[in-house]
Parts: sequence; structure tokens; C-alpha cells
Amino acid sequence: MCALKMRPDEVDLDSALVRRLVAAQFPGWASLPVERLTSSGTENAMFRLGADKVVRLPRHPGAVESVAYELRWLERLGPRLSVAAPVPLARGGPGDGFPWPWSVYGWLDGRNPVAGALERPEALAADLGAFVAGLREVDARGGPPGYRGTPLAERDAPTRSALARLEGRIDVAAVTALWEEALRAPGRTEPPAWAHGDLSPGNVLVADGRLAAVIDFGCVGVGDPAVDLIVAWNLLPASARATFREKVGADDAEWARGRGWALSISLIQLPYYWETNPPLAENSRHVIREILTEAGG
Repeated sequence: MCALKMRPDEVDLDSALVRRLVAAQFPGWASLPVERLTSSGTENAMFRLGADKVVRLPRHPGAVESVAYELRWLERLGPRLSVAAPVPLARGGPGDGFPWPWSVYGWLDGRNPVAGALERPEALAADLGAFVAGLREVDARGGPPGYRGTPLAERDAPTRSALARLEGRIDVAAVTALWEEALRAPGRTEPPAWAHGDLSPGNVLVADGRLAAVIDFGCVGVGDPAVDLIVAWNLLPASARATFREKVGADDAEWARGRGWALSISLIQLPYYWETNPPLAENSRHVIREILTEAGG
């Protein structure tokens, strides 16, 4: 759990507040214990409620809109996924000085995997590939545009800004060349498809080395699903990437776009969270190292 606030507009959240909110709005759960969970998440704080529930509260104003968004689309997508996803149980409202809506989900067993320390990387790669492929098969008609389902070129300005801030901390010249290579990849010609949008290690749960659940659907949407390939670099080792790619069915152009997404996300995250979110910053450095190594840098 990050000890420092990651944004100037982030609010104070603790177990006592959650107990008061639950007792006032869901009195049937008032006697259940509340425990804050360790998380590198940047949008929501999570608190375990009893043995089989989890409370999620927005950490800052920018995360508020996703409360209703996630509840809506999980109800449609959850039953159609190849692995477990959060099951919405209740939606709370403002109270006791907390100004925003919040949500309660069913508890999902598992733990977050650690890049470089996977028990069964090939099996996990196959499971993740099946999840991504299965999500793409869900009917996308009427689905919301994914903010990460856009052409990679729309990330160019913030990515180059991040590169400028990282001068002296990474090999900016080599990474810039890789970013420009990704921008040259052909765009998607197939119809838009669903993508989770944020397949980071913190949003994956494993048990016995296999994929147990995928959480945090606040970025889910329809567009170019190449963004879901980021897990090939932020979690999977090089030896398991071919298995993941085969399960997804990604061609060369999509694979290049996915690598570009992984690079862009990590470059933008790294200077922003360098001091305030060490786990996220370290994973960003990991992605950059992996992509440089893959390119022979």
C-alpha cells in the first residue's frame, strides 16, 4: 500500500470511514470486520469486508465516474468471461464526509503475480491469452469506446513528454527509436472489439500458478484491443510470450501495437509515480527493460 498520496486531490481513506459508511447504508453488514488491502492501484482503495466481500472507494475525483461505469459493464461482461471477474453486490453513496459513490463486490481468492517470479509462466500465458481472446468474442455492439482503444498515435504527445522527463534515467534515444517503430505499425482494420484496457499485474489474480481472476474493469471498452497485449511485457517472461500471442491470435501489426502500448503506458507512469508508487514505478522500469532486451538493446 502506498504511504504517500499520488495526487494532490486524493482524499483520506481508512477502515474507520468504511465501517461507518457500511453501518449507515448496509446495516446488515455492520458487524463485519474491515481491513484495508495492500494495493498499488491508483484509482481506488480496497477494503476487505468480512470473509466474502470487498469495498472499493475512489481515491480522487477523477476516479468517481468509473464506479457506475464498471458496475454497468461488469454485469454484461462478467458472465461471458473465461475466468472469474468481480461480481457487484451493492452500490453505496456519499456519507460521513465522503462525497462520492462507492461499491461492494464479492471477494475473489488469489494473489497478484510478480513479474520475474511466476510459478507456471507457460500455463499463465495460455490462460491470459484465452481470457483476452474470449473477451474479444463478446458482442461489441453498443459497447462504450475504450479510452485505450484508440490509435497509438494519439499517445505520441504524452509519451514524448514523458521521455523528456526521463532524460538521464533511461536510454532515451534507444527507447524513442522503439516508440517511433511502434507508431509505424499498421492500424487495426477489423471491427472494434472489447478490451480490458489495464491488464497489469495488480489487476490479475493467480492461484497455483494459474489465472484465477481478472479485476478492475474501469478501463474496459471497445476499440483496438491491442492494448490487452501489454501483459506480455509487464508480467510474462520472454519465454512465454509466444504462447500468449498464439492464444490471442495476434498478427505482426497488432503485436507491434501492443508492444507500443506497453512502452507508452510505462513511460508515462514512470516519472509520475517514481516517488509515490514504488511498485508501479518498478513495473514500468521492468517493461522498459524487457522491450529494450527484446530489441537487442
